[in-house]
Amino acid sequence: MTASLTGVGVTGFGRQPGPDSVDWQLMAAELALADAGVDPEAVDALITGYSTVSGHLMPADLLAERFGIRPATAFGMSVGGATGLAMLAQAQRLVMAGAARHVLVVAGENRASGQARETSTRVLAQVGQAAYEVPLGGTVPAYYALLASRYLWTYGLEPSALAPLPVQMRAHAARKLGAQYRKPITVEDVVASRPVADPLRLLDCCPVSDGGAAFLVSAAPTSERSLEIAGTGQAHRHQHLTALEMGDTGAALAAQRALAEADVAWEAVDVFGIYDSFSITVAMLLEELGLAAPGRAGAYAAAGAFDVDGRYPTNTHGGLLSYGHCGVGGGMAHLVEVAIQLRQERGVSQVGGCEVGYVHADGGVLSAHVGVVLRRGH
Repeated sequence: MTASLTGVGVTGFGRQPGPDSVDWQLMAAELALADAGVDPEAVDALITGYSTVSGHLMPADLLAERFGIRPATAFGMSVGGATGLAMLAQAQRLVMAGAARHVLVVAGENRASGQARETSTRVLAQVGQAAYEVPLGGTVPAYYALLASRYLWTYGLEPSALAPLPVQMRAHAARKLGAQYRKPITVEDVVASRPVADPLRLLDCCPVSDGGAAFLVSAAPTSERSLEIAGTGQAHRHQHLTALEMGDTGAALAAQRALAEADVAWEAVDVFGIYDSFSITVAMLLEELGLAAPGRAGAYAAAGAFDVDGRYPTNTHGGLLSYGHCGVGGGMAHLVEVAIQLRQERGVSQVGGCEVGYVHADGGVLSAHVGVVLRRGH
């Protein structure tokens, strides 16, 4: 028995004052249900991601009450940036176990307009090691900057070696309505942007956004546009940067488990959504997954490998680096884009011959990994 991805929804991302976190979740939920052609009353399970802005202890019950639905099962989840795909995997299991017919998976935040920069920095920094990293003033950009420094030193590269990755993401975003940043950039623009945490510059880092995303996972297709959730896989090898193993973070293991469940090889995958909170994030993930040679992800991007007509079309909506990052919903937008590609609905940015897609998300400092294989048709 398999589960179907019957509906997806994503709002535009950006600094958009007014709606609160639950408002963004409601907007995304309505989009996903309309996409699936399913009434809200048919939802019998609800899974929501955390919001650092609202911080509510019962986020799923809060959303259900605001939405006017009464699901038999409702709970929240929190594994950092991997939360969206982890929720999808749990929804798949609920459906396959016969415990639910329609599972609504939702996340959204007004992080850009509803939370002060200092607060956001302090809250997110808690993914660091409490005794050795946080007290020294560590922040999420700083943790990833340490990874970038190690990466560049290992392969004898200059910081500009990573710059083609955000350039590629921006090129995709330029053709995607709803992206937070659509103006094309160059490698020179990335290198010239202000330092955030050496060697990472501003354009190496994703923006903070307001927005939301949602999925509907069902026991059976609701239309010809429904997709098969063919496989999911997870790996949780460490929490803190001090325990991370370069080149073996758990990303490859999560992917192997998802591919094995789907009985799919990398050669069969047509389109990719790879988490890209920083240029170093997507570089390390692409390389550990085997989609780029060690130390060569930036060079692959410069050569067009991740473009729409490249060997590994990746983040064709612009990714976190350009579409934007509204917390849990940011990683979910990757899967929404891959779903749209598989449904052959992407217009001028459509990847040709798109039948199988792979989406990967990580949480923390490459700490929690979830991979998902989607397949067109049943």
